[in-house]
Amino acid sequence: MSLTGAVFLLAGVAGLLPGPAAAALAVAGGSALACVRLAWLAGGALPAPTDLTPNAPPTVDARTAESPARSADTALPEHRHTASPAWPPGHRDAAPPDRRDVGAPGVTTGRQARRVALSRRVAAILDAAVLVAGLAVAVLPLSDPAHRLPIALTGLCLTAPLHVTALLRLPGRSRMSGPELVRRTVDVLALGVSLVFAGWMLLPGGPVPAVAGIAASGGAVVLAVLTVAALAERHRRPGAARCHAGAALTLGGMTLLVVLLAYGAPDRALPVVAAPLLAGALLAVAGLRRAWAGERPDRDVAPAAWPRLTAPAGIAALAAGVHLCVVGEFSTGAMALGLAVIPPIMVGELLAAADQRRRVQRLAAREAWLRRRLGPDARAVEPAPLTRPDLVGALAQRSGGALLVVDLHGEGAAVPEGPVLAEVARRLRVGVEAHDLVARLGDTEYAVLTDVGPVLAYALGTRLLAALTEPYPRPGGAARVRVSVGLAETGGGEPEDVLRQADLARRRAVQLGRDRVEWYDAYLEEQLVRRLDLERELPGAVARGELDLVYQPVVALAERTPVGTEALLRWRSPTLGTVLPAELLPVAADLDLVGEIGRWVVDRACRQLAAWSGSGRELWMAVNVTPRELAAPDFVARTATALAAYDVSPERLVVEVAEPKVGAELSTVVARLAGLRSIGVRTALDDFRAEHASLAQLRRLPIDLLKVGPHLVWPGGDGQRPLIDVVANLADRLGVELVVEELESEGQVAGARRAGCRYGQGFALARPATAERVEAWFEEFPSAAR
Repeated sequence: MSLTGAVFLLAGVAGLLPGPAAAALAVAGGSALACVRLAWLAGGALPAPTDLTPNAPPTVDARTAESPARSADTALPEHRHTASPAWPPGHRDAAPPDRRDVGAPGVTTGRQARRVALSRRVAAILDAAVLVAGLAVAVLPLSDPAHRLPIALTGLCLTAPLHVTALLRLPGRSRMSGPELVRRTVDVLALGVSLVFAGWMLLPGGPVPAVAGIAASGGAVVLAVLTVAALAERHRRPGAARCHAGAALTLGGMTLLVVLLAYGAPDRALPVVAAPLLAGALLAVAGLRRAWAGERPDRDVAPAAWPRLTAPAGIAALAAGVHLCVVGEFSTGAMALGLAVIPPIMVGELLAAADQRRRVQRLAAREAWLRRRLGPDARAVEPAPLTRPDLVGALAQRSGGALLVVDLHGEGAAVPEGPVLAEVARRLRVGVEAHDLVARLGDTEYAVLTDVGPVLAYALGTRLLAALTEPYPRPGGAARVRVSVGLAETGGGEPEDVLRQADLARRRAVQLGRDRVEWYDAYLEEQLVRRLDLERELPGAVARGELDLVYQPVVALAERTPVGTEALLRWRSPTLGTVLPAELLPVAADLDLVGEIGRWVVDRACRQLAAWSGSGRELWMAVNVTPRELAAPDFVARTATALAAYDVSPERLVVEVAEPKVGAELSTVVARLAGLRSIGVRTALDDFRAEHASLAQLRRLPIDLLKVGPHLVWPGGDGQRPLIDVVANLADRLGVELVVEELESEGQVAGARRAGCRYGQGFALARPATAERVEAWFEEFPSAAR
């Protein structure tokens, strides 16, 4: 197709074909091919699952495998105790998609599915952009010469935003750091000013048509942005870089077409626009197909100094030389514009030098770390002799196999003692094969390098885990240790990268509770980085005013009128976006911030209740608390203080605790709930499972409301009665009201009503929203709960 386009282009330049016809024929063929391929991608063709970890065991936890970056304010189902604040109907929340098969061969992961869906949308947008550009050129020979400029200008104005939209939605795009943003801006300024200067120098003398001037200036800026983006991404995301380059060529060709038509250029000049348009369309298709297959940004690749720094100077110098040869002198404006190229080039040089210096320092620090952990100088006193190879030399020589990093944790915060470590060394030597290499990395950390494949390596890690967690005999009683194992495939990668990956997997095993083997993959690293970001940003979020509540109404099913709301926590981080409780609360627990956040939630809920009281509405509001919050000795007193501060009736506040979390703290929870009821606050048990233990436990809990899921409403197998009947009978005998939550459809609402449930909550009734939008919704029920 490229060869055919080149033939038509040459025929037009040589005068064998009319210029507009030659340009139309050259562009039409390439655009048609590109449109067909993009339509094929947009229609759902699946790429090979190149990002799946082969033979990885199904160990990824379903809850932690969900993408932490997913927006909190979409209509997608959320994890329990969270909800989307979009408005009416649907459910409050639901369990996330099951990700237990992440990494299994041939399985499309949730992350890959989202990337495929996003790539389809990008393909559709790019398809429209290429189609518009191709049609704009194809109709030129069929249109009157007076109409060609408006046609080309319309094509440029339509295809430019389509390309920009597609590029901004490309999969794998990551947020730039501050230094990266500054460097990118300087590069764009340098190249943009040089292109504007070159355009000024190369335009014909005399008055410049307004359309040509605007198109040339705007095109130069857009071309600079796209070119710099393509250069910056060419090593980290080659597919995205090709898409940027293709968009730059397409928009450059359309801009050139507008300028030529604005100046009334002869028809023989028009075929020159075919080359960039044809190349741009085909390059964008190739780039999108590569991006679709999955590209993880590699931030360790140094940005190329050429042509980022040299291209602006070369373009400006070349344009100045051509102008000097043709015109012989420079105007004052041209000289000023030419001098304006110099400052951003100098700043770019300084930034490049700083980048190089930081990269050298980072590599030096990494080398020092490796030498400290793996080199002969790092030899520690070992409780028993272990093989200590050079883990840089050995890793570099492995073309396959795996590295396991084993970390030991004593009881409580204690470090395993010397005799225990001696037994650990013995069990490690017994547990590995003769050809495996074992080395000590630190006081309680070991490495095992094996030649076996990933499945057998995982089995080895499981065996070592079982052996090392067995009790260790010692005087005065047996000692126990907890073990975290991180596993990474060697695969011929750089030694420091393999060790880093195994160590990241070990850290993930620690985060997930220890006594487990975790497998490294790219998504795991993203999770760890996200976790570090959360731990860095969450302290001080309350003081900075970043927390927010959204409210989901609770509705009387018979009348379909609101009787209360549930307050749902959101963290509106300016850095991380909206963070949901399922992701926020575990970090808060580790940082000991649950109490601070819980106090803020109760205070804000009471304040909102007081505001609604001013409008004459006496609705209740439920807030979720954890057993850890309830365990605080002053929880009841603090709650009473907040109610008194806003002059809110205690019965309007409902304190909810999730039933699955109650078991370990049952006696404390019972005492605190009883204390809350003694001051008039109502209590609720959320996430009730209706199991035998749950039913027995229900009799001990002093609660006013029982919240159950819609699955209890439907009949069981073999015509058995719905479990809701059993729960409803018990609730009635205990004087407890039932609330059915997560109602997603009218069928579920009707089923809850048939079962005799009084209250309901879910997307089918009302979605969570801000206080203002909930209050506006209340206005539709003027007689409700006044």
